[in-house]
Amino acid sequence: MTHNPKSKNELPISSITSDYIYESGSSKNSDISCYSSSPHPTGTTTHDRSQHPKSCTVTSTNSTSTNPHDVHIPPAFSIDFDNESGEVDREYTGQFEGPEKTLEVCFRRKDGMTEMDHSQFQSDSSTFPPPKAGLRLLRRSDLDHICKRARCTILSSISNQYLDAYVLSESSLFVYNYMIVIKTCGTTTLLRCLAVLIELGRRLDLELDWVGYSRKNFNFPDDQCFPHGSFTQELEYLYGHKRLCEKLDGNGYTLGPITDDHWFVFVADQTIRSKPDMENDRVLNIMMFDFDLDVADLFYYDKYQRKKEGETEEQAVKRISMEQTKAAGIDALCPGALFDARAFEPCGYSMNAILYKSYYTMHITPEEGSSYASFETNQKLASYTSLINNVIRTFRPRRFVMTLMADEGGLREIKGNPLLDTSEFSKIAVPPKSKYNAGLVYKRTNIASIKVESDCCCMMGNWTIAHELGDRDFNEQRHRGMSFT
Repeated sequence: MTHNPKSKNELPISSITSDYIYESGSSKNSDISCYSSSPHPTGTTTHDRSQHPKSCTVTSTNSTSTNPHDVHIPPAFSIDFDNESGEVDREYTGQFEGPEKTLEVCFRRKDGMTEMDHSQFQSDSSTFPPPKAGLRLLRRSDLDHICKRARCTILSSISNQYLDAYVLSESSLFVYNYMIVIKTCGTTTLLRCLAVLIELGRRLDLELDWVGYSRKNFNFPDDQCFPHGSFTQELEYLYGHKRLCEKLDGNGYTLGPITDDHWFVFVADQTIRSKPDMENDRVLNIMMFDFDLDVADLFYYDKYQRKKEGETEEQAVKRISMEQTKAAGIDALCPGALFDARAFEPCGYSMNAILYKSYYTMHITPEEGSSYASFETNQKLASYTSLINNVIRTFRPRRFVMTLMADEGGLREIKGNPLLDTSEFSKIAVPPKSKYNAGLVYKRTNIASIKVESDCCCMMGNWTIAHELGDRDFNEQRHRGMSFT
């Protein structure tokens, strides 16, 4: 399929607005009351849209509630507010929200052809990889507009036969023929680009197939811009948005303890089950907090020679970025992959790596007191145990959160994953980094799981350091089955 130029009757993509429908109250503190939460037996809360109307009424309150799902909407809310809210930068408070918001949107061809069908139609050979099609035919200006709506920019990119990967000023973007994944951190406004994505898909003769949005609870929720003030506000944005509410019929879920790190998930599934599932049917994410100070020190720009003789600024950035990658051992986590790393001034690091149909991405904020590092991949492995152990061994965090989203078929294929193990075998042991340091044992403190829509399985767990180990103790822990590569 070729990318046809827009018709004379179509507006340029930059003119697409959000057209949000809302009934606003007059109070400065407003509480949205149209969603009820019911406990789920597996440690989750369901935010079910089906029992509520599409529109929502805001009722004013005179006191500040401690409900974690409270929402504060500007009193003079209007349709135009959504178009302006994401364009204003918040003043930097000295705190940075490291954990990312993640949006995954899948499409299908309106003519019903699968990617395999299209590949065979285009060639006498049935060999893969398929030719570029669908979303990979989007122009750079379209991708720039998507990023602008989320308040970020494209810095660099790499490609292979299956996907295009972009390092953003605030995390990463991955584009497949019929799937797009966007991760943004800080105070970005990720959901504001969803209407643009759906419209771009329509212009490419694609239908919406699946939408997933997820994030960990914010550390600094008051710093967020609309519509990310709370999970309830995010859900209300999706359900009250004129360009989205007619296309999305999904539900929101909360996994994990509300008093500890937890994970919010929204899924709208319109997949036609008679068709083959998407190839990339599992995503593992590890979010690490307060990691080792010596490791954090590697991601400060001034620790490296800023510019060598004859280097351009861009060449210096690329060199320092790879020096940080190798110094931390990140390159060993993704052997054989094509890397695109980016070091930031005065500190910080982002990395995309791609290998065949899989992506890996890391984002690091090294500031002492609020350090954060994330690792995510959709690589299909029979066992994730060694990969998880190696990631934790590289950063040695004080605590971490692990999430897994997979379809039922993908979950059955996984033979090794601490999220699926018993409490005893879910422990992760990290050896001493030198004879002067102790080893670490991480204990899973809680786990939650849920099956959403038809076959999407979501799991999350929290780990924290249980105790430190000497060399002898660590060897005893290894005998219980801990493996490292």
